[in-house]
Amino acid sequence: MATNNTIIATINFITLLLSIPIIGAGIWLTNEPDNSCVKILQWPLIILGISISVVALLGFVGGCWRITWLLIFYLVAMFILIVLFACLVVLIYLITNKGSGHPAPGRTYLEHDLDDFSGWLRRKVVSPNKWDRIRACLNSTDMCSELNQRYRIAQDFFNSRLTSIQYGCCMPPAECGYTYINPTYWLTPNNTAASMDCLQWSNDQMQLCFHCDSCKAGLLANLTKEWRRVGIILFITLVVLICVYLIGFCCALRKSKTGDTSPRPKKENT
Repeated sequence: MATNNTIIATINFITLLLSIPIIGAGIWLTNEPDNSCVKILQWPLIILGISISVVALLGFVGGCWRITWLLIFYLVAMFILIVLFACLVVLIYLITNKGSGHPAPGRTYLEHDLDDFSGWLRRKVVSPNKWDRIRACLNSTDMCSELNQRYRIAQDFFNSRLTSIQYGCCMPPAECGYTYINPTYWLTPNNTAASMDCLQWSNDQMQLCFHCDSCKAGLLANLTKEWRRVGIILFITLVVLICVYLIGFCCALRKSKTGDTSPRPKKENT
């Protein structure tokens, strides 16, 4: 009996540790400029991770002090949290399974179109009322202004590895044929009718291409790339968490059967 309690307490302690990468993933996304402006995935992850840690802590207490109702609550609550966690991992996979991009004309990087991404993610970002807030948030960062400080020569700039959102928001699309002066200042060509984004571009440092579809697509590309990294960590954590939960469930079930079948002490006749 004591061995089972020790195993259950150890399992809950491991579960408590497994909440750390979930909370850490949410905090990492919160500190990324694009995700901090969009605010879709990070808070669900943080809340889910904290919930798992609290339930695991209750299960740990129940295992150490042999509080049966706490162990039952742990099994039920953790099952619900694992189902929610699995749904979140599947959602991330479905969202990030698109958006591979295509080579930009005459450039070494990939450009993205809005149609490359899932409709659910597009609706969360590019609808007019949401994009105005996101655009203002992105514009307040230094992701474009830092390019002028980092790159002085055109060749260094074109050979650099920028983020998708920098390619989409801080410079005009390659198909427009603008002439490079510095990373955020370009000479306008005679014909800017290649796409609507060519007309949206402005050398105004507060505007640039933040109204362009290429900026929206670049943001979506950044989000899917970061979410894909997080999704791998979450998938591994989910698999380990399910294994740990099943072991804990089997131990709790075994403890319950042992408790039911153990002989009761006989009363002595006086």
